[in-house]
Amino acid sequence: MKVIFHEDYKAVYDHDPAAAGGRMECIVEELKGCYEFVEPQPATEEDILLVHDARHLESVKGKPLIYRTALLAAGGAIAAAELAAAGEMAFALIRPPGHHASRGSCWGFCWFNNIAIGVEKLRRQGKAQKVLIVDFDLHFGDGTSNIFSGVHDVTYYHLNGLDGLKNCLSQNPEIDLLAVSAGFDRHLMDWGMELSTEDYFTIGEMLAHHARRYCRGQLFAVLEGGYNHQVLGKNVKSFLEGLESR
Repeated sequence: MKVIFHEDYKAVYDHDPAAAGGRMECIVEELKGCYEFVEPQPATEEDILLVHDARHLESVKGKPLIYRTALLAAGGAIAAAELAAAGEMAFALIRPPGHHASRGSCWGFCWFNNIAIGVEKLRRQGKAQKVLIVDFDLHFGDGTSNIFSGVHDVTYYHLNGLDGLKNCLSQNPEIDLLAVSAGFDRHLMDWGMELSTEDYFTIGEMLAHHARRYCRGQLFAVLEGGYNHQVLGKNVKSFLEGLESR
């Protein structure tokens, strides 16, 4: 398991909760010394245009600090996806998040759809064809759903309880890649007030078991939401420990 991270993700690039000071630091503090950290390169404009239109790219480019950080976040997702394609699970500890970014628009603290860019890059390179995207953020990833709407080989699933996840996985055994939008705002001490820290371990364990059984362990995850800095790092670590469990 590798963690994709860049010090520039600590930059406070906007005024929203995802960009708040200390948010990255509380996660890094929990993960440092436990995992190998890998520094990504920014995505290129060509990478962004895999899933977004040129008009949207130009609109984000008009916000220089956000644009630089968003390119780096997309690059982090690509790095994690490429590690997964090589057979090593990876977690992209990135921001801004991305699952509310559609082809030509965005909202909800998102600018570019990181997970969609990572998935589509592998698909265009022929490294994956049939992909399952599991999103356990509190909020539905409308951007991801919109981008892959009508794409037969990509299935998007938004968490509806652990039993729902179990059913989703049982219905999607024939995949080349499992991609995960990992949002931690469902926690009991976060906005959703639904899941415990131990539940994130269980989710990681379920996803990893499925990936090892059906797609040679080719799984990557990217950070989406999660806003209570007191518990966020512990929740991320619990999820990663679940991914590593056997």
